[in-house]
Amino acid sequence: MKKMMEKLVGIKIKIVTVLTDQSGEGSISKAISILTAVVLGSLLLMGLYQLIETTVLPEIQQRIIDMFNFQG
Repeated sequence: MKKMMEKLVGIKIKIVTVLTDQSGEGSISKAISILTAVVLGSLLLMGLYQLIETTVLPEIQQRIIDMFNFQG
């Protein structure tokens, strides 16, 4: 019986500690940080796609054309 009471007191202390804890993030701030990360990631991917589409692909295409039109 004494062990059971000690367990219950320990559980009560843990519950009170969790319920009275004022630190930590709320669900709203977590959602905002996740949304911010998604938006920044998509902007980064869009920028990389534009860079590849406008700079890298035309250069590769021109080099391939030049390679097959070799008149040496």
